[in-house]
Amino acid sequence: MQNQLKFKARSPPASQQPIRSARDVATWKTITIGTFPDSLTLRNALDSKGCNIGGQAAEILARPTFTVSSRKTNVELVDLSPAQLGFTSHTVTLASVYARAQQLGLELAQAEVGPQLRIQYFDQPIGEFLIIGMEPIKTWSGEPIILNVANGGAGLILIGQDGRSEADIPVTSRFIFARSHQPAASTDVVGSVAAFLPP
Repeated sequence: MQNQLKFKARSPPASQQPIRSARDVATWKTITIGTFPDSLTLRNALDSKGCNIGGQAAEILARPTFTVSSRKTNVELVDLSPAQLGFTSHTVTLASVYARAQQLGLELAQAEVGPQLRIQYFDQPIGEFLIIGMEPIKTWSGEPIILNVANGGAGLILIGQDGRSEADIPVTSRFIFARSHQPAASTDVVGSVAAFLPP
């Protein structure tokens, strides 16, 4: 598989200029979900394509709350940082990132987006880590986890990371959100973001 991968230098960071709405950021990539009948088949596809899966990611892929779409659907993804969402501190909480993204008209990605992006993004540059903006899924021990599509230099991997609402995220991190086909959300959505996060 290494021979099939055409590694390129890490892509330059996206502009850190704050955006005013989802319309200000271009679609980064369009992927297809709903191409596997169940999560086990999806997990086997990751293995067969040589994609590594970290322990936490493997655990949430096996959870009943991890589901795949029942129909084939194209999903437009955007790639942006908390800095582009207007945050100026060094770190920001995950809940704040989600609330601001939704306020600007972006949506949390379905959990299936993480492994599907891993399968559909073989030319990921070394050193790139993309946090999937998604509703956290709890491990068997109750720890909320979100997914990260990464190439740390030792191969392509899908890993889990802290999905607590209060988790500190560097403002230079890169998030993947889904483009909403609805009008930009009202400020009511900011208050309802708690519904997406564990207590």
